[in-house]
Amino acid sequence: MKTVRLRSGERVPALGQGTWNIGDRKKDRAEEIAALRLGLDLGLSLIDTAEMYGDGKSEELIAEAIEGRRKQVFLVSKVLPQHATLRGTIKACEGSLRRLKTDWLDLYLLHWREDKPLGETLAGFDVLIQDGKIRHWGVSNFDVGDMEELVDLSGGSSVTTNQVAYNLTRRGIEYDLLPWCRERQLPIMAYSPIEQGRLLKEAALKEVASRHGATPSQVALAWVLRRDDVIAIPKAGKSNHVRENHGALSLRLSKEDLSELDAAFPPPTNKAQLEVI
Repeated sequence: MKTVRLRSGERVPALGQGTWNIGDRKKDRAEEIAALRLGLDLGLSLIDTAEMYGDGKSEELIAEAIEGRRKQVFLVSKVLPQHATLRGTIKACEGSLRRLKTDWLDLYLLHWREDKPLGETLAGFDVLIQDGKIRHWGVSNFDVGDMEELVDLSGGSSVTTNQVAYNLTRRGIEYDLLPWCRERQLPIMAYSPIEQGRLLKEAALKEVASRHGATPSQVALAWVLRRDDVIAIPKAGKSNHVRENHGALSLRLSKEDLSELDAAFPPPTNKAQLEVI
């Protein structure tokens, strides 16, 4: 299993399981739980969720899926920005812990930034770490300016990751954010790495996939996973999709493949506003 090194030295799977829109429908519950458990069996032990996902339903479903296997999981959740005061961050985390039926989170993220002072959020993270309720903290949907402001705050340099949208059609972070994070040995966590399935119809991906006997989804994931400091968290709601995602780990894209994909999905040549899905 390919891994990515966190700044602490700990290594986590480069390919995890996302749970956006998982847990929303009762009729899918058994299938989604089975998919998450299969992912754990295959080594995809990083599971990403948030209090926002289904108003906590995603967290509740994950609790059932990982029952008896908590120590196998690197568990990630997020606090909504409207809750991100010192006390609000603590309360939100405690709510996530109850729904997830666990005593701790491995990583806790600020979901995106609004008007709450970052210093208060960091103070909340610090209390949670001291109390053993979270092991690491990070952010999501932060651009370079936000990151620079963050690391200038007391304790801000302890940030573990920045979770952002990153895939072949959303390459803007390659211009400045990705290099900024790489310089500081700060891994990126890529959500929507296959653009919620919309990439699968692209001719360029189909052409590369046909050469490798792979699927367009596997090509899109392999493209993200080609970097040593990027963690991909595609949605994992069906067992066949989990197996397909896992297969991307063994796909090695050639220089020819990468050149064709660059031609179809050009890298950025100037600064662009951070894209948020």
